[in-house]
Amino acid sequence: MFNVGRQRAQHCGGISRRELLRAGSLAALGLSLGDLLRLEATAALRPNAPAKSVILLWLWGGPSHLDTFDLKPKAPVEYRGPYSPIATNVPGIDICEMLPQLARRADKYAILRSLHCESNDHGIAGTIGLTGAQSGAISLSGQTMPGDLKPAHGAVISKLLGFQPTMPRFVTLGGHLHQGHRRITGEGGGPLGTLHDPFRLDYDPEAGVKIPQLDLIDGLTPDGLASRRDLLNAFDQQTRRVETSAEISQLDSFYQQAFSLLTSPDARKVFDLNREPDALRTQYGRFRFGQCCLLSRRLIEQGARFVQVNWSSHVEPVEDTGDGGWDMHDRNFKQFQERHAWMLDQSLSTLLDDLDQRGMLRDTIVVAVGEFGRTPKINHKSGRDHWHHCYSALVAGGGFRGGNVVGASDKHAEHPLSNAVTPADLFTTVLDQMGIGTTQLTTTGLAPLGTPIEDLV
Repeated sequence: MFNVGRQRAQHCGGISRRELLRAGSLAALGLSLGDLLRLEATAALRPNAPAKSVILLWLWGGPSHLDTFDLKPKAPVEYRGPYSPIATNVPGIDICEMLPQLARRADKYAILRSLHCESNDHGIAGTIGLTGAQSGAISLSGQTMPGDLKPAHGAVISKLLGFQPTMPRFVTLGGHLHQGHRRITGEGGGPLGTLHDPFRLDYDPEAGVKIPQLDLIDGLTPDGLASRRDLLNAFDQQTRRVETSAEISQLDSFYQQAFSLLTSPDARKVFDLNREPDALRTQYGRFRFGQCCLLSRRLIEQGARFVQVNWSSHVEPVEDTGDGGWDMHDRNFKQFQERHAWMLDQSLSTLLDDLDQRGMLRDTIVVAVGEFGRTPKINHKSGRDHWHHCYSALVAGGGFRGGNVVGASDKHAEHPLSNAVTPADLFTTVLDQMGIGTTQLTTTGLAPLGTPIEDLV
């Protein structure tokens, strides 16, 4: 099942100018072969790169590294918390006992235990994690960091690979990221332009896959948009005039994807999770994050090259009026046990198995990381607060060496002890595995923001 949203307009003769622009752009797209050929840039990536695609599991809110991948059993109880480490299937590597399925698959992934960044503000750290730099980030208080906003990592891949009308290169599963009521920056194309913003989808356990960018004016259906002529006949002369405006020409390329995906039965099949076996859907987990992980695999199979799965749209957990984020300042261990731990364990483990069994893990990178970690010392509310000085990530596939631990933290997991690295270093390494290095970036007017982490490969 998938759900196509609907919109109603109550002015301008029943259709607003905004809706005319949207529908007019849908009508105009895909009709000029010259325009499409011009948009299909030839990818100039380094040949024989080990990775083709990336799935980023964005654990918004900041998971505790001490309760997942970097336990400190010898630390005082106010640091180590209630959990014990368990052995994995790789001798010498231990992770949290609350992640038993991942423990049985440690040979498939590497753990990076020495990440750090410049800020413990969700908005700033989120921008750092998604772009590699804090320039242009907006804090919770509304302060904008100096410098020009950088493109998201997925946008860089979209730009280097070239626009593809039939399947977006960069897809985000989930709503826009927020801390409090403020949206963060750095989720899209930035200086590369809106053409390289992510194509945004989501999954609702009741409604199925939701495609907000394919919203239609009330009364129109996908079957009624089989051709440009069908759509044009649905609007009056005013619509035809709007279609030729400058605004439409700027939107045409992006909405070509929407038009193609909406009107092509074959293209829309990728969003229909009912085509998957029930047993596999259950393995992934019949909850939003699990089904989004499954959808990410389907998208990669069909040609998407960077799929970002947002754990939540808000940093706050449900108990704090959020939608299940990892920002657990209080009741950290209760919430971790009841929801976050088993969901992450089940969905991520199944994703790794599914990709591996299909022969896709060898050229698909999977990264599970948040914007920072949590305070090593537990606060008086049985929670952990923001901590950007040291945290962990899980990295798998795409030529990365499984059964591997890179970097180490000190005895309380407060600071990196060896091989300190940044989010920019991590994603410079990811891009490098895809054949995107200094030469490729500079041809696009960009430059590497970090240094490849050699011990990951």
